[in-house]
Amino acid sequence: MLGLLGSSLVNAQIAGGAQYVSEAAIQDGFALFSKGQVAPIVASKQDYSGVDRAIHNLQIDLSKVTQANADIVYDQIPKGKKSIVLIGTLGKHPLIDQLVKNKKLNLSYLPGKWETFSIQTINKPFSNIDKALVIVGSDKRGTIFGAYDVCAQIGVSPWNWWADVPVKTKSGLYIKPGVYSQGEPKVKYRGIFINDEAPALSGWTKEKFGGFNHQFYEKVFELILRLKGNFLWPAMWGNAFYDDDPLNAPLADEYGVVISTSHHEPLMRAHDEWRRHGKGQWNYATNDSTLREFWREGIKRMGKNESVVTLAMRGDGDAPMAQGTAIELLERIVKDQRQIIAETTGKPIEQTPQVWALYKEVQDYYDKGMRVPDDVTLLLCDDNWGNIRKLPKLDAKPRTGGYGIYYHFDYVGGPRNYKWLNTNPLPRIHEQMSLAYTYGARQIWVVNVGDIKPMEFPISFFLDLAWDPTRIKSNQIDQYSEQWATQQFGSTYAKDIATLLATYAKYNARRKPELLSPETYSLLHYREAETVVKDYNALLIQAEKINTSLPPQYRDAFFQLVLHPIQACANLNELYYSVALNRLYAKQGRSATNNLAEKARALYQRDSEISDYYNKTLANGKWSHMMDQTHIGYTYWQQPAQNKIPDLSSYEAPTAAKMGVAVEGNALARTDASDPLVLPTFYAQTPEIGHYLDVYNQGKTPFTYQISTTTNCLQIESQQGKIETEQRIEIRVDWSKAPRGFSRFPLLIKASTGQEINVYVDVQNNLSPELSNFKGFIESDGYVSMLAEHYTRAVESPELKWQNLPDIGLQAGGMTSSPNTAGIKTPGHGSPCLEYSFYSGKIGEIKVNALFSPTLEFNESNGLRYGISIDDGPIQSINLHQDKSNQAWERSVANNIRSLFSTHVLNQAGAHTLKYWVIDPGVVLQKIIIDLGGVKQTYLGPPESPYRE
Repeated sequence: MLGLLGSSLVNAQIAGGAQYVSEAAIQDGFALFSKGQVAPIVASKQDYSGVDRAIHNLQIDLSKVTQANADIVYDQIPKGKKSIVLIGTLGKHPLIDQLVKNKKLNLSYLPGKWETFSIQTINKPFSNIDKALVIVGSDKRGTIFGAYDVCAQIGVSPWNWWADVPVKTKSGLYIKPGVYSQGEPKVKYRGIFINDEAPALSGWTKEKFGGFNHQFYEKVFELILRLKGNFLWPAMWGNAFYDDDPLNAPLADEYGVVISTSHHEPLMRAHDEWRRHGKGQWNYATNDSTLREFWREGIKRMGKNESVVTLAMRGDGDAPMAQGTAIELLERIVKDQRQIIAETTGKPIEQTPQVWALYKEVQDYYDKGMRVPDDVTLLLCDDNWGNIRKLPKLDAKPRTGGYGIYYHFDYVGGPRNYKWLNTNPLPRIHEQMSLAYTYGARQIWVVNVGDIKPMEFPISFFLDLAWDPTRIKSNQIDQYSEQWATQQFGSTYAKDIATLLATYAKYNARRKPELLSPETYSLLHYREAETVVKDYNALLIQAEKINTSLPPQYRDAFFQLVLHPIQACANLNELYYSVALNRLYAKQGRSATNNLAEKARALYQRDSEISDYYNKTLANGKWSHMMDQTHIGYTYWQQPAQNKIPDLSSYEAPTAAKMGVAVEGNALARTDASDPLVLPTFYAQTPEIGHYLDVYNQGKTPFTYQISTTTNCLQIESQQGKIETEQRIEIRVDWSKAPRGFSRFPLLIKASTGQEINVYVDVQNNLSPELSNFKGFIESDGYVSMLAEHYTRAVESPELKWQNLPDIGLQAGGMTSSPNTAGIKTPGHGSPCLEYSFYSGKIGEIKVNALFSPTLEFNESNGLRYGISIDDGPIQSINLHQDKSNQAWERSVANNIRSLFSTHVLNQAGAHTLKYWVIDPGVVLQKIIIDLGGVKQTYLGPPESPYRE
């Protein structure tokens, strides 16, 4: 199409990008709204009723933006007007067809295209009309998408109703000259699955609509189409799309939304319909005739509604089939189902779109040889945690039914439900779905979105990506986020809002909120827990600052889309941190123990208040129940019936004062001089890093303290003071005064209680002169920690390059080989690798911990492999999936990381080079930790080591 129209065709980006509407007048532009008048809309009665709905929504949106009315007329040129908007489907709008016939409108690229639209301005279309804006579709949805593209371009967000995004009025609307189109979508069916919808969405729909009826689904259908999707798996937890409201299905067909049923609901029958109407067991081996009639009724009821029919079956209630289920039985089920479809529709079976979902154990049947006819779409699946399990082989014979992907933003199941808030960073969605597209999964993309809210941002991205996965590159995701933020809130704060959106999703993906506990992050090492809380609270401060700066009408939308998840998760992380401190303090006998318990209770109460505001106050109660989802108090995979605060400890403080001292890195505290404490070692390689000790009171009566030392190289934040409950004292080294080599300095802490406690400070000031000419990472504190994207050198080949995937990791970006379709590589002899230079004084055995995104062996291999070597040592080939146990998988998805170890030998102290080699494609390296004997146990691992340029 680009070749047909040349430079006149502009790609209209969904979330910003090529803007063809201007508020200011444009030379040779089309005046859609000028001098208080909106150009009239000319539609056709011959067109689809779904198109007419979209046209009326365009009319409404124009009224919101302009505060003026746009007239709609049918099949005639309005009198007394010099400019008109022609909108309709090719072959369904006589006036548009007349312009094509008279060669006044070039639409040669539209016939036969799927869901393609053209938006263009033309001069003198009719004798009495000076200009026309023509919005035309190749088919029904093509026209609908064209109408909604204009809606978005004039300033009405697809989330106007669903997230209360306000509409900014404009003084003028002018269409730039040219031809605008997004071309044909690259993925045929693009949609969402409303699932796991209790208690939030179910409570909301019951209160606002009376249930999952056509009034509710009208809002869903419109949202899907405004986002240029076309496909829906309806809600199915105790719900049945066809059975709950007879208007649901015909309304979907009228709107233009393709209805299917989820992976375990065959032949257009919802699972709950079997509970309501089924007779006997859900077992084809013993109850086949009853099931056939049940399914036949589903196809009869479907009628001519545009649908994709799900085949095969799982066990009752989305459970696995009975153990040992024969492939022959499943093949017979599919054969019988296809016969029912053909007989009932009266059409050749190939003319009814069908899908077989290879979900969970169903994939095992496929792997063991079960096959379905070529016209059936094979719906491949992720592992419910965003990691695709299987993709077609690159040399696989093409299927007429093609391949699809069933993906998850929400899940109920092990190792833990995640349903509350968005935990889906765009870079990971992009990496996995782009992989799927490259390997040929292009027929259906459907994503489990839970309650729809609060997944607004990733839903937009998923459907935008599905339209054309090649359009958004991995290094353009931040631009996409900024465009999306601009669409919702305007450009003033868009860049900052985009950063907030990306950062909170990354923080939540480190460990999903439902999996958090007081033990998640380390209290003792690398200040991990306090840094996590500090970072989240800093994000909250930024979000609140923007919130107060935005015009008031934007604040409901900002709360839903940005502020709420940050506010709620900052609070939750601080809650668990406070509980962890409370428990530690109780063991150490701190008088502040009960204060921490009170703080935790206040934070727990704050969690309820945040949810209550969302449910009861936000948008005048419009979203009541939408934050009913429990998320605190899990004891196993399933959600608790109600939130429950973690167990707290208490401490009965005596009246008399008593000093206690605790140091960073040690859970044990001291109250006397019997066993000195030792602070973590200070290293000249990291001169900016300090360490702390806590002086605290075990009693209720205050006391004073004084710290003395024998050296002048220690900088002690507070050498004396009064302690009521506790005081943290930061200690640093003045390296200009520190002696060379290793030194141990004593600190003597005296209290007015008469107590004396000794603390030792170890200082390692041994920077080698060799470092002056060294470029790379430097050992400190017994490790070298390196983020993957901070390599020293990248070795590439003509056919294989290295690609940085920005922000895909738990802490930063990740590195992968490109293209991801490359075959297996043999490492060594100049093959592609990443080199990491590091300096260490260690001689002997070391461990290398490589951390990866939790990608699965999607290519039907025995596992994805990488190679690793140090200096001229042997290359070790390591399999990411060598441990295929369920426990290993659960650990990898819960931690959102795959952690692999290898053992190597350093033959001498000094400069070294670690080489990371490509073997299999699709592997995403996030971080490398070289353990030289000092790595402490934490969730995120040690912070990155210093790098010398």
